Amino acid sequence: MTNPKVKIRRKNVEKILLAAEKIFAEQGYAGTKMADIALHAELPRSNLHYYFTTKEDLYREVLVNLLGTWDLEGDCFVQFDDPRVVLTSYVMKKMTHSRLRPHGSKLWANEIMRGAPLFQDMLEEHMSKGAKFMEEKIRQWVEEKRINPVEPSALLYMIWASTQHYADFDYQVNVLNGHQPLSDQQFDQAVQTITTVILRGIGLEP
Repeated sequence: MTNPKVKIRRKNVEKILLAAEKIFAEQGYAGTKMADIALHAELPRSNLHYYFTTKEDLYREVLVNLLGTWDLEGDCFVQFDDPRVVLTSYVMKKMTHSRLRPHGSKLWANEIMRGAPLFQDMLEEHMSKGAKFMEEKIRQWVEEKRINPVEPSALLYMIWASTQHYADFDYQVNVLNGHQPLSDQQFDQAVQTITTVILRGIGLEP
């Protein structure tokens, strides 16, 4: 049985990380105050500093949390071998993340565009490791003639760009959708379209 104090700590940290993800994405690192995050998390500022001593500590932890989430999304490259199954699952997970946690995607994009000044040390090693594994899997499919010849990194970039667009440019998506967020049906259609284009581009039918 989980210790009640551990459960409370876990719940508070989760609330803080999600609140920080949103505020950092909207206001940027420099423009964000710890008090803003505490207010959004509905916790006393003292609680925030109890778990995270400085704003930089909190910011880095938010990015580590995002990396962990994206690691889980890439687990399909480990769990399955069929390229159709892997890529269908991967697109769905990336799209779902963009829909449910758009602020995380925006924060990530902002950090990368600035050259990852506060996260470069961990980012390059961790990100490269995950991407290289997925690239090697795609390269293996090509060598086994299970998919059409493609450059693995270019395929990944296409998937990331297509799926993260719905988070990073959600305002544009909503405007072009009559100033309304996508309905469940429209979201499903978007997932199906991206999946179909990706799979047919490498010689597979969805």
